[in-house]
Amino acid sequence: MPKINCIILDDEPLAVELLKKHASENENLNVLFATTEVFEAIDFLKKEKVDLIFTDIQMPELTGIQFMKILNDSHKFIVTTAYSDYALESFNFRVIDYILKPITKERFDLAVKKYIDLFNSQTINQSTYIFVKADGRQVKINFSDLLYIQGLKDYIRIHTKTEKIMVLETMKSFEAKLPKNFKRIHRSFIINLDYLTSIDGNSVYLDQKILPIGETYRKEIKLF
Repeated sequence: MPKINCIILDDEPLAVELLKKHASENENLNVLFATTEVFEAIDFLKKEKVDLIFTDIQMPELTGIQFMKILNDSHKFIVTTAYSDYALESFNFRVIDYILKPITKERFDLAVKKYIDLFNSQTINQSTYIFVKADGRQVKINFSDLLYIQGLKDYIRIHTKTEKIMVLETMKSFEAKLPKNFKRIHRSFIINLDYLTSIDGNSVYLDQKILPIGETYRKEIKLF
């Protein structure tokens, strides 16, 4: 894939320098602009085409949430912040990942990889439906109707608004076909974030259904 043109926005100069360092060591990134001033970033984005924006949340002039609202969902973001409180709200925008400070090189590279994975699967993600083979026939499932997927060894059970469909497929292979609004929360569960209503301890509430959060995925889920 081509280099990812990005900008960095953080009101802390040291944070900007650290992110620039991480970005310079990642062969996939090309930093076009880095600043501590949110309005400088907005002016730059009016003139230049950017693939990805790294943005802080708590900033004095505008919050990261307000910044993303101004851009009107026309860019993809990786949020870098010391606060986990805004994670769920931030995912109303085109947020690829939400990283808590202090940001390690490994965590930074993982977030970039998520963007690359999304880029590579964008043809799939542009679709609004998927066909699955069940009971000897091809069944069309609209992503908007899909609540969650349950893993059962070599099978998955797809839970939609109206039915449950058993499919001979692994969770890993099916997860790769899903749009970015689906999130793995457990070895046995993938949920549609559009139906997520709340997170409470080790559980998520999903359209009147309570599902467990797996130990491996707990840290990521807490970043919502």
